Amino acid sequence: MKLTLCLSLTFLSLSACAISAAEVDFAKDIAPILETNCVSCHSGDEPDGDFTLTTKELTFESGSGEAVIPGSPEDSMLYSLTILEKDDDMLMPPKRSGGPLPKESTDLIKKWIEEGANWPEGMELKAREKVMPKVATADDMELIKKIHAKIVAQSEKEKKATDSYKNTIPITEVDYEMIAIPGGKFVMGSPEGEELRRPEEGPQTSVEVSPFWMGKCEVTWDEYEPFMITQVDRRKDGSRIDYDTTKHTIVDAVSQPTPPYTEMSFGMGQHGYPAISMTQHAANKYCQWLSAQTGHFYRLPTEAEWEYACRAGTETAYSFGDDPDKLKEFGWFYDNANEKYQKVGLKKPNPWGLHDMHGNVMEWCADQYVPDYFAKIKDSTKNPFIKPTTLYPRSVRGGGWDDDPDRLRSAARRGSDASWKQQDPQLPKSVWYHTNAQQLGFRIVRPVEIPTPEEMYFYWNSAKDVY
Repeated sequence: MKLTLCLSLTFLSLSACAISAAEVDFAKDIAPILETNCVSCHSGDEPDGDFTLTTKELTFESGSGEAVIPGSPEDSMLYSLTILEKDDDMLMPPKRSGGPLPKESTDLIKKWIEEGANWPEGMELKAREKVMPKVATADDMELIKKIHAKIVAQSEKEKKATDSYKNTIPITEVDYEMIAIPGGKFVMGSPEGEELRRPEEGPQTSVEVSPFWMGKCEVTWDEYEPFMITQVDRRKDGSRIDYDTTKHTIVDAVSQPTPPYTEMSFGMGQHGYPAISMTQHAANKYCQWLSAQTGHFYRLPTEAEWEYACRAGTETAYSFGDDPDKLKEFGWFYDNANEKYQKVGLKKPNPWGLHDMHGNVMEWCADQYVPDYFAKIKDSTKNPFIKPTTLYPRSVRGGGWDDDPDRLRSAARRGSDASWKQQDPQLPKSVWYHTNAQQLGFRIVRPVEIPTPEEMYFYWNSAKDVY
């Protein structure tokens, strides 16, 4: 009898240990899920959906007290929102941030709530960077070689045409215009006596630039938005999840942006207005997408090409002279833009027919931004290009709608900054959007000389974040 009782007690003890061992440990099992997938968007002064997931008190108070209801996972929004369909706007985390969560994660959250939602007192959650899995993508060197072959074939058909032209984007039937820029030499940078000159604008250097075409205007939302917003499931790097070589084209294979996390025109206007707030990588990929459709090689201008085209043969502070009082005739800036960008092409063009080179939106260039640019290029002044090696800073030219006149001068330079992504709630932050840079846009160039596939690959991928 005593032996039987001992065995029974031992069995009960082992069972109790097994049950205890099976209980969900918040710090070990739940906190990593929330910190990796949810806290970056659900923290701070303006958390998504008014859900704050940093402390027990704030979490349990969220959703009018329905975020976590101990013992009832189906009634707890922290669980019920994680098991919605992937296209549901309420899904947590949303598809753009890697949602939905794996079933094993949602099962753990469910079990944790069923067991009473124990959250150790004083434990505060902090966002962790989410390491995305490496995946194969169709947007690789093999794709670039196919696009390169199409560009070469198209060039042979056109027999080295060099005139300005209007073209139509095949997929969207939106028109854009390219101005032929003749090659030549010019003095790059500003003279020491130029009013409000900055040290990084010199010393002035004679530079030679090969011929190219440049966009008559900045790229507009009409051109850019169909590239930015698609109804295609994409990984965070922009590659199609469903890519199939038997049914998709080389255009389909180009990485395109994941859905934006806010309305990207910020209410300033869309039809006819310049596209804004894209990363340099997004601008590069737009160039690749356009190239794959048209059979013309497009990219961002180098700093030298941009300033050469902006000056259009002039040597003054602006392409129209030195008098900033005339700027209102040629550009949008702080004094006349009414605190927003304006439609492209409304102001007078420069002598070569390019609009909005001074103001409206700042424009991406292809170079790494370095303060000592002129020292770097002094031994290589033909088609100079500071090849990027780091994501920040990258070069930006032209000044924008919120700038003073000195930032709109032909020689004015500045570099990009990681703070331009400050509002981005995602970890890692998006490779596509610079929400805090609402003055930022771009225009495209097309060099007459077709580069190699390797050079194309670098231009279109030099600003890609590594996951």
